[in-house]
Amino acid sequence: MQYQAAIGFSQVITVIYGLKVGRALQGECMTTYHDVPADLLIADLAQRLSDNDSINAPEWADFVKTGTHREKPPEQEDWWYVRCAAVLRKVAMKGPIGTNHMSQLFGGPKDRGVKPNRAVAGSRKVARTALQQLASAGFITDSFNTAGTVTLGKVVTPTGQSLLDESAHSVRPQAEERHPELARY
Repeated sequence: MQYQAAIGFSQVITVIYGLKVGRALQGECMTTYHDVPADLLIADLAQRLSDNDSINAPEWADFVKTGTHREKPPEQEDWWYVRCAAVLRKVAMKGPIGTNHMSQLFGGPKDRGVKPNRAVAGSRKVARTALQQLASAGFITDSFNTAGTVTLGKVVTPTGQSLLDESAHSVRPQAEERHPELARY
């Protein structure tokens, strides 16, 4: 799809729309978190967050459930870092986002016995603590309205954006191996 606009009489600017053509003209581009599958990105990001001193599992993380729809606590040893990585990705994708909306994203169907299942939100304490730790690490920050009086939610900072993009760029070969059609982009 092409669009041509005439500027003056002698100069014509052609803008080419399309991911493959646009990137081929720009040369080698940095891979973003939009370009790789979420499972590969979150696994690598969790490893990077475990090396950060500001992100630590709270003492209650060993025995807490992640929502009322769960029967048992998580069995993974590093589930806190995986959750923080998923929260950082969600903030980048959907920000500005708050604790309540974040807990709804990590919810699921509650088994109510013989009655039909209903959707319930995940733990707000887990979501709030993960957001607080990511904010103290400098990966996310608060977003305010134009007057500066109302908090709209959390948004990713340039530091968090670069962490996400570096992680996405490092898992790009694995993503292309799993999904060969990604090599076109």
